[in-house]
Amino acid sequence: MTMPRPNLLVIMSDEHAPQFSGAYGHSRVQTPHMDRLAREGVLFESAYCNSPVCVPSRMSFMTGRHVHEIGTWDNASPLSTEIPTWAHLVRAQGYDAVLAGKQHFIGPDQLHGFRAQLARDLHAELYHPIHDWAEGTPPAAVPWAHLSRAGPGTTVEIEVDDAVEQAALKYLRDPARGRDPWILNVSFIAPHFPFVVPQRFWDLYPPEEVDMPVIPPGHLAGQHPVYQRLRANFGLTDVSESQVRRARAGYYGLITYLDEKIGRLIDALEQTGLRDNTLVVYCSDHGEMAGEHGLWRKSNFYEHASRVPLIMNWPGHLPAGRRVPETVSLVDLVATMIEVTGASPVGTLDGDSLWALAQGEVAGWKDEAFSELHANGIARPIGMLRRGRYKLNVSLDDPPELYDLVADPCEMHDLAADPAHKAILDALRARLYDGWDPVALERRVRESQKARRLIRVVETGEAPDKDMWPAKV
Repeated sequence: MTMPRPNLLVIMSDEHAPQFSGAYGHSRVQTPHMDRLAREGVLFESAYCNSPVCVPSRMSFMTGRHVHEIGTWDNASPLSTEIPTWAHLVRAQGYDAVLAGKQHFIGPDQLHGFRAQLARDLHAELYHPIHDWAEGTPPAAVPWAHLSRAGPGTTVEIEVDDAVEQAALKYLRDPARGRDPWILNVSFIAPHFPFVVPQRFWDLYPPEEVDMPVIPPGHLAGQHPVYQRLRANFGLTDVSESQVRRARAGYYGLITYLDEKIGRLIDALEQTGLRDNTLVVYCSDHGEMAGEHGLWRKSNFYEHASRVPLIMNWPGHLPAGRRVPETVSLVDLVATMIEVTGASPVGTLDGDSLWALAQGEVAGWKDEAFSELHANGIARPIGMLRRGRYKLNVSLDDPPELYDLVADPCEMHDLAADPAHKAILDALRARLYDGWDPVALERRVRESQKARRLIRVVETGEAPDKDMWPAKV
């Protein structure tokens, strides 16, 4: 590839479902700066995370490897210090690689290849429970509290994100940025719950005017067992319309709050003369159900939880206004970052570079994404394969799910039992199980849970499943 090595500004949000943005077609959520990035760059319409929960997704993103390859099963699983990240690889090529904000590194290594952490990673400070699959998925004792707490105000999360922005702006405005190439990973907590946002953003979305999730009569009663168990386990079985409206209003406000920060980061690139030699990437670690299908948070493979926004923008080097319909995932983004920086991976990456696809120059793109989950809310491994227009979800001892996302984008009609789709189901299932063994993975996960719970009890004397909220601040 012949091009100058660009700087990279990688902006990552937390829990942003792409459906809730102007760039991806929402008529109400205000995201003018994301919209501009898409209008002047390349937007991927079908990008997926590789695990719909924070730490596993982020560690997969940092390494370019799937979760079952690196063993970061849940939010209490640290990434091994023996596994190189893209931060290690680009620094070996002379880049300055720094982090500002959340990358959710669990354990003593809070850098994993970055030269420095410029701001606070609040979620890395949390006490994360170690769940025991032997206990199944018991119903929550109380409703999920964050729905009733939604409203205007401020939080520690808001204060931290404001500080992350300021640290990132200071780094960009440093005259040294005009010398050696750099990668700045700016990672915000927004729009992750709590659904509390400063008043001026709350005022943009009066709850009585917020659109409601589309849930047809009888849908929840006939829902696949994995989602029924998840709703009960997360305390989501009795949610009022008022709670849904207020929580969605808070979520929308947090997205616009985040969007303003993206705008100020782009402004800083333009003001410092860095814009033309900087590849800007916007993505999220996973989505947020926001009441769709009766669910909140993530931890499933519905589109609102497993799809992520992905926009790439580099003036003069990437086309403007291109929308890529092919299926991709975050491990493909990692392969792209490694290609454009000229770095050399150690071992095999699980993704393929998106650079040629972004240019519209590739034929025969694999058009698939794989995602997996081994965390809480479930009690056995679950996996997803999106290939072309179809999505297959599997959960051990449960029936498979098959959706045609072109004909049924809201995932209301499971085709797995339809004889007319048997050949498609069989082909996708064979592809999904090629190298992914959920039976063996279940054994590995349970052994890891048992070992980590023993260590926590012995070293701290505290219950391994103690509630993670609130943060220790």
